[in-house]
Amino acid sequence: MIASAQDAMKSTQSSNSAIALWLIVVAALVFAMVVVGGVTRLTRSGLSITEWNPVAGAIPPLTTDQWQMEFDKYRQTPEYKHVNASMSLDGFKRIFWVEWAHRLLGRLTGFVFIVPLIYFAVRRQLSKPLVLKLGALFILGGLQGALGWFMVQSGLIDIPRVSPYRLTAHLGLAVALYAWLVWIALDLRRPLVRTTEIPALRRGAWVVSALVCLMILAGGFVAGTKAGFVFNTFPLMNGAFVPPGLYAMDPGWINNFENVATVQFNHRLLAYVLLVAVAAFWWSGRSAALGAVRRRTLNWLLVALCAQIGLGIAALVLIVPVWLGALHQAGALVVFTVALRLNHDLARHS
Repeated sequence: MIASAQDAMKSTQSSNSAIALWLIVVAALVFAMVVVGGVTRLTRSGLSITEWNPVAGAIPPLTTDQWQMEFDKYRQTPEYKHVNASMSLDGFKRIFWVEWAHRLLGRLTGFVFIVPLIYFAVRRQLSKPLVLKLGALFILGGLQGALGWFMVQSGLIDIPRVSPYRLTAHLGLAVALYAWLVWIALDLRRPLVRTTEIPALRRGAWVVSALVCLMILAGGFVAGTKAGFVFNTFPLMNGAFVPPGLYAMDPGWINNFENVATVQFNHRLLAYVLLVAVAAFWWSGRSAALGAVRRRTLNWLLVALCAQIGLGIAALVLIVPVWLGALHQAGALVVFTVALRLNHDLARHS
C-alpha cells in the first residue's frame, strides 16, 4: 500500500514536471512573440500583410507574380501612400518577411500549445482544475490572434499606423497570457502552500508586480504614439522636467493616451515610482527571514529593474534603434518574470 502510494506520487510529480516544462516552452514562445512584435513595430513591418489568413497565410509568396500581387495590396494602404511611396518591391519584401515571421511564430506557439495539450489529455495526466485553466488559455490565445488582426485593421483604413489603444490591448493580453503560463508552471513545479509569514512583503510584491504591469502598458502607448522618438534627452524633456503642452488636447483625459508629451512623461514618471517602490521593497526585505532562494530573487528584481531603466534611457537618447528598442521590450518582460517568481515564492513556505 505504502509503496503503491509512493509510486503514484512519483508518477504525479513526473507528469507535473513534464507539463510544467511544456508550459515554460510555450511561455518562452510568447516572450519571443512580444519581442518580435516590437521589432515588427520598429521596422514599420506590421501593415505589410493586408489580409488575415490563419492557415493559407503560413505559405509566403513563392513566385514573382505572387510577390507583385502582395505588393499591389500594400500599395493601397495609407502607410504606403503617406510613408513608403518610394518603396521598391525588394524593400517591400524586407518588411513582409518580418511580419510573416511574427505571424508564423504565433502559429508555432499555437501548435506547441495544442499538440501536447491533446497528448496530456488523452493520457489523463491533467486534473480537472488544470484542464479548465488550459482551456481558458486556449480561448484567450485565439482571442489574442483575433485582437492582433483587429489592431492591424486600424492601420489599413485612413491613418498610416495602428491604433495605440488596440496595440496596447494586444500587448496587455500577451503579457497576461505569459503571466498565467508562468504561474501555472510554477504551481506545478512548486505547489503553493499558503503561509501567514511576512504578509507585508507578500502585499508589497503584488504592488510591485502591478506597477510593472502598468509600466508595460504605458510603454505600449509610447510605442503606439511613437512618443519615444521625441524629447530624446534625459533626465529633462528638452530642458524641462514637465514639458510644455502636457495637457494641450481636449478633453483632458485623452492626453494620457494620445499626446506624445504626456505619454512619454507618464512613462518616465512610472519608471521613477517603480524604482523607488522596488528599492524600498528590497530594503524592507533585507531584515526578513526569506531564505537563500527568495533573497536571491529579491536581489535580481532590483538588478533587473536598474538594467531595464538603463536600457530605456539609452533607447531614448539614441532615438530608439531597432535592436535597443527590442531589448528594452524584452527587459520589461524579464523584470515582470522576476516579480512573478518572487510573488510565487513569497506565497509559499520555503
